Amino acid sequence: MKTIKTEKFRTKLHEIIYEADTPTGKLFDIILLILIILSIVAVMLESMASVKYLYGDELEIIEWVITAFFTFEYIGRIIALKKPIKYVLSFYGIIDLLATLPAFIDLIFPGLHFLVLIRAVRLLRVFRILKLVHFVGASNQLVVALKKSRLKIAVFLFNVIVLCIILGTLMYMIEGPESGFTSIPTSIYWTIVTLTTVGFGDITPETPFGQFVSMVIMILGYGIIAVPTGLVTAEFMSRDKVHENTQACRNCGFENHRDDAIYCYHCGHALNE
Repeated sequence: MKTIKTEKFRTKLHEIIYEADTPTGKLFDIILLILIILSIVAVMLESMASVKYLYGDELEIIEWVITAFFTFEYIGRIIALKKPIKYVLSFYGIIDLLATLPAFIDLIFPGLHFLVLIRAVRLLRVFRILKLVHFVGASNQLVVALKKSRLKIAVFLFNVIVLCIILGTLMYMIEGPESGFTSIPTSIYWTIVTLTTVGFGDITPETPFGQFVSMVIMILGYGIIAVPTGLVTAEFMSRDKVHENTQACRNCGFENHRDDAIYCYHCGHALNE
């Protein structure tokens, strides 16, 4: 009898914490987002000396109340799953843990409580609440596309690094220390800044040939920036559309299910009604 009651409690807890389609689940997620925003605002205000002087104690109380809520929420997410290790090692599981720890870390290492701004990442849950499943699906497709094209991007970036070393060395030989190119590493720094079209302006070529090379690097930068985007876009467009909703499996935590799904696509476990 106790086991049945425990299982019912875990099922209800899972419905509240993991399901944004139910009234209680949506209410929980809305409260969660409000607390995340409130926590971020509190940390930002605490960084202002005048505000901290007047309301430092109140802001600290708010932070600890929110931290307590996040701590119980994290424990609840683990209890609600049959295989909690899947959640603990998942992207959101790691972010949820990192969002809880800073306040405790600050007790041992003062000054690190500003790491609670990691909680801003948790605002991604707004997609679940607003039922913007197409955006969730698109984000997952983008992650998969990045993974698929990572080798191509790595090779491309390696070639860019080699190009920056060559061009940086060339600019060092052309301009020299008298123009601000005091060393090859400094020249490589200038090359990267110019190639990425950032252009801080702290170092500028003065010779006509150096200015000509810098023009070539600037134009080359536009093409280089477009290549990784093209690689990811090509991989992104080649994938079929992913159908997703907020239905989460209690057994493995998998969430990419259709609204009419009865069993988990990943492990075959029955989903919540």
